Amino acid sequence: MKHFLYIFIVLSFHSLIAQTPQQSYFEWTQLPFSKEELAQRRANLISELTSENKNGIVLFPARDGFSYGETFRQLDNFYYFTGLELPNAILAIEVPSGKTTVFTPAMDMRFYSESRPNDFPGRPLLNDPEIVKQTGLTLNPIEDFAIYMNSIGNSSILIDNGRQGDVRLASDKYITTYTPVQILMLALKKKYPDVTFENCYEAIAKVRMVKSDAEIAIMRKAVNITVESIKEAAKSIQPGMDERYLEGVLEGHYKKLGAQRLAFGSIIKSGPNSLWPWRILATHYNRRNRVMKKGDLVIFDVGCEYNNYVSDIGRTFPVSGTFTSRQKEILEMEVGIANQIIAFLKPGITFKDIRNLTDSIIPVEAKKYMQVGLFFGHHLGLSTGDPDLPEAVLKPGMIFTVEPWYYNHDEQISVFTEDVILITETGCEVLSKDLVRAPGDLERLMKF
Repeated sequence: MKHFLYIFIVLSFHSLIAQTPQQSYFEWTQLPFSKEELAQRRANLISELTSENKNGIVLFPARDGFSYGETFRQLDNFYYFTGLELPNAILAIEVPSGKTTVFTPAMDMRFYSESRPNDFPGRPLLNDPEIVKQTGLTLNPIEDFAIYMNSIGNSSILIDNGRQGDVRLASDKYITTYTPVQILMLALKKKYPDVTFENCYEAIAKVRMVKSDAEIAIMRKAVNITVESIKEAAKSIQPGMDERYLEGVLEGHYKKLGAQRLAFGSIIKSGPNSLWPWRILATHYNRRNRVMKKGDLVIFDVGCEYNNYVSDIGRTFPVSGTFTSRQKEILEMEVGIANQIIAFLKPGITFKDIRNLTDSIIPVEAKKYMQVGLFFGHHLGLSTGDPDLPEAVLKPGMIFTVEPWYYNHDEQISVFTEDVILITETGCEVLSKDLVRAPGDLERLMKF
């Protein structure tokens, strides 16, 4: 008995001295922006909300940290205003006082496993002094969030509805997908039946639409990675090649150049597939691997994600290496429209102005094949659907796409060109300018 007890004590002591030390937050990551810039973002939001006469508590949930195999990516708003990848946390910003609190778990349970302590030693979050030092934020236990909610009285809860309009609560449908914000609202409504929610999307959009110099630098890198990767993939276009192979070349080059993720599922579509928007093509599990044929066009509508910021670029290539005269004619028309839109862009105009211009320059015979709502493009930043306001006046620092697409099911021809645009003090800059767009230049690109 003593012998076994001795072995147990020795093994236990060995386990203690061999234990992997706990990891700190900043051993694994770094703050993406200065704490001064992050504080300015929060101040900008408070200023916008105050100008709209909104008072209350802005709540931003973090993403659930449990992984099903995917790499963790923080929710956009939480990341934008804190720069932190904390899981299962809640950011609270009081308006108009500006008091800001992050309610966080004490430990990052993704780093802990009772059965495998050496591999999962744990990671403190709440009591990590470096998080507070580097961010200047106040951290409170997530368990205190209930106390906080009890203390705020009748304050409105301001949430990002995801779009303008009435707040959208979780639906009662049997099959649906809830957003993290809807899940938060559902939980709050159950615990605090009298709580009221107010949409603060417009204020968030006004803040996030204008990018800082630091954000622009990251987005330049994301655009450059995508440009160089499209150039690389274009060399492999030929009859007999399938769409998924081109995706592999493109996406492999993203990673070679440092991109962490895709901005969205790569859209590389050829022949009849090119005639359909992505939402239709993606309705089937096996639709996306057509073998390309001579005479086809193949469209790239693709983007990578670099340091959480995205790109989105489009080009049309001839599978045979040469456009037919009709394909060339349509592509030149579509690129010409894009050129005129880009030449028109400058601070002070509105998206309505862009739409009016576009409507006036599309040839009458092409209009039924070129349909759009707000304008031929969308804002970029932390996502390809970054917040935007249709009535917004263009300002320096805004980044969005220009993409006049053309789907002609009558002639079975579709072309697409998409560029990333930065509004400057005097006009605009095409961030994707290093990727050629004219038919002859695209043909030459495929040969190198």
